[in-house]
Amino acid sequence: MNPQDYEVDIVPLRDDDGGGYAAVVPELPGCRSDGDTPEEALANAYDAVRCWMEAAEEMGRAVPSPRRIAA
Repeated sequence: MNPQDYEVDIVPLRDDDGGGYAAVVPELPGCRSDGDTPEEALANAYDAVRCWMEAAEEMGRAVPSPRRIAA
């Protein structure tokens, strides 16, 4: 599976939370990242997806298939 196949929700963070943007991958519990810009948050999220999938495989857990179909 390709990390870019997963949906990533990007939301702005409040200044009192450090500013920037949070990136959450709803299909992978606990998979999230952040960045100073939406683009950086998205790139970091794809890295987090790769790490999430590696950890799941090492623990013998299934990796959910992406809900959306890549174009």
